[in-house]
Amino acid sequence: MKFFVPGDRVSQAQYGHGTVTRADEYHTSIDFDDHGPRTFSTPRSHLERSETPAPVKPPKRTRKAPRATAAVS
Repeated sequence: MKFFVPGDRVSQAQYGHGTVTRADEYHTSIDFDDHGPRTFSTPRSHLERSETPAPVKPPKRTRKAPRATAAVS
């Protein structure tokens, strides 16, 4: 059984290439390039090391709070 550490690039037959985000002896979480985050049972996962670079993801946008307006008398 192969263990991967967070940051490793891997490939899975169904979902393609992704980056390991969390891994222990029971579960491995991967953020796939095209399919988003998925969690696998570590002993049953069939993952291979990948040499493909991680895609550049745009920064997450946050909403600004609406401005409080003063009451007009």
